[in-house]
Amino acid sequence: TGRGVFHGLDNFVKEPHFMNMIGAEVGWAGKSYIVQGFGNVGLHTCRYLTRAGATCIGIAEWDGSIFNPDGIDPKALEDYKIEHGTIVGFPGAEPYTGENLMFEACDILVPAAMEKVIHKENAHKIKAKIIGEAANGPITPAGDKILQENGCLIIPDMYINAGGVTVSYFEWLKNLNHVSYGRLTFKYERESNYHLLESVQNSLEKRFGRVGGPIPVTPSEEFSARMSGASEKDIVHSGLDYSMERTAKGIMQTAQQMNLGIDLRTAAYVNSISKIFTTYRSAGLTYN
Repeated sequence: TGRGVFHGLDNFVKEPHFMNMIGAEVGWAGKSYIVQGFGNVGLHTCRYLTRAGATCIGIAEWDGSIFNPDGIDPKALEDYKIEHGTIVGFPGAEPYTGENLMFEACDILVPAAMEKVIHKENAHKIKAKIIGEAANGPITPAGDKILQENGCLIIPDMYINAGGVTVSYFEWLKNLNHVSYGRLTFKYERESNYHLLESVQNSLEKRFGRVGGPIPVTPSEEFSARMSGASEKDIVHSGLDYSMERTAKGIMQTAQQMNLGIDLRTAAYVNSISKIFTTYRSAGLTYN
């Protein structure tokens, strides 16, 4: 789910049309983010966002919050929490003493803990330009309306936190087949790559001769790691990335075609209901 949250944000952060609408720069460089909840979803979200180039400036948990405008190292915080059972007292940040960490200025806010944490009473205090709903229903309809009026791009939960169930679907397909992903092609792809290198070497020696001896073609470290083709983990990651990207493009297209502005939630609902209608109609069901 955390990896899916990253892919969901990544597709929109790199999209010029929507970044221009909210007055934000395209890409991860210089982006700051705050995460509410440092459980399984929040932890992995922090890990991937930081790898992409964003800076974590705050983490909120049930027993306390920490803040560091210069950046918090997610791996160091993870190790600290494993050892102490809490993020409170983490030496890489200061205890947060303000009203609510979610109200602090940042580029991206990721509520990854509870539902209804942003509502009509506090939505006007949110300063983030982008909100990724990693939790289920963290924003009430009234809060959603206020945030949109203030120019905040909300990436809805029904899309952005679907990474876990998407991979569960891949697992279901694997169980139906009783064969792990890539098992039937590993050896073939490895041998094909060896033949490719041998062909390149033969072509070079044919063109330039072998006056100085054979011309060895040595695979790079990256190519060597992929000689046997994609591992099961690689295939699952690729499938998740593709699924999130395809869905994001569909949401973007619908939002633009229907002139919804930054209302991605409505666009996502339209796409979902359209898919259900198409499936039912294909099955022979009729509507009154």
